[in-house]
Amino acid sequence: MNFWQLLSYAAWGLSALMLLWMLADAMSVAKQYDEEYLMSSREGADELTGQ
Repeated sequence: MNFWQLLSYAAWGLSALMLLWMLADAMSVAKQYDEEYLMSSREGADELTGQ
């Protein structure tokens, strides 16, 4: 096994860890906030309109 194969396996392993991290974070956010809050865009509109 040469350097490039090891680097390729390391990159695949890192991408798998990042995928697991994103899924865990998505589940954590889904537990903390309800769907209506996550789908609202009121926070950005307040800054743009000055209300």
